[in-house]
Amino acid sequence: MTQPLTHFDAQGQAHMVDVAAKPDTHRIARAGGTIRMQPATLALIAQGSAKKGDVIGIARIAAIQAAKRTAELIPLCHPLPLTRVAVEFRLDDAASAVHVEVQAETVGRTGVEMEALTAVQVALLTIYDMCKAADRGMVMDDVRLLEKQGGKSGHWVADAG
Repeated sequence: MTQPLTHFDAQGQAHMVDVAAKPDTHRIARAGGTIRMQPATLALIAQGSAKKGDVIGIARIAAIQAAKRTAELIPLCHPLPLTRVAVEFRLDDAASAVHVEVQAETVGRTGVEMEALTAVQVALLTIYDMCKAADRGMVMDDVRLLEKQGGKSGHWVADAG
């Protein structure tokens, strides 16, 4: 059964979803994504010798900042009081890639999926920006929600893949 799109009213007009009647619950979302690059570019990141500095450190701060500013970027998102944003990176020599995973948390009336997803994408964009002088052919992909907990819809985990 297909669920209705919640960001449209009965007349088909876009609106911000009313969450006033929902209870506050602890909400968690995990999202991930990947940026693939030339092996030499990955080596620059791993050695910390990229021209613009500590790529992973800057991408971590950018991801946290992006999570905090998601409502400014996504028009119908509610501003949320985030209680935690954790960002993890894994350098993958075999795939010549950097994988990023973000966990965002809040206690509130709406979920933090958009915050986690925005943080992942901005982390990947930051890596691209910091390494583009060495490798303009980097590819960002596999950005997706991995898991969410809390709220009326409960616990959801993405299919492996």
